[in-house]
Amino acid sequence: MFLSKSCVYAIRAALLVTSRTNKRTRDFIPLQEIAAELNLSFHFLTKILQQLTQAKIMESFRGPRGGVLLAKPASSVYLIDIIKVVDGMGAFEDCVLGLPDCSEKAPCPLHREWKKRRQELRKMFERYTLADLARGKRVLNLKN
Repeated sequence: MFLSKSCVYAIRAALLVTSRTNKRTRDFIPLQEIAAELNLSFHFLTKILQQLTQAKIMESFRGPRGGVLLAKPASSVYLIDIIKVVDGMGAFEDCVLGLPDCSEKAPCPLHREWKKRRQELRKMFERYTLADLARGKRVLNLKN
């Protein structure tokens, strides 16, 4: 898989929060609700969302009415922003075969093809926002 499970779940959690925010303005979405919806461990989800909160993509609030919400409009949160926080940019820079010496001067057998593909993928992630994905949420199997 190109993105880690943590990164995929971070995007899905942010998308779920985006879809719920459309219905409940500035209400914090409980973590238990997100974990249940995504069928994730509460503790695993907490670690993922902690990263997004530290990066100021989400805000969190503790307590009985606590949870998370987006810190800025969904139209200004690009998928690349989440990927940078959770996985870093290595997927767009490293050798697809994991060879440490792979470069333009000493390419692996897939170097040139992978270079094109990873550039295309990076552009795609730089182009799409959470708002864009929220419009197609049925495809992502979100209930709301």
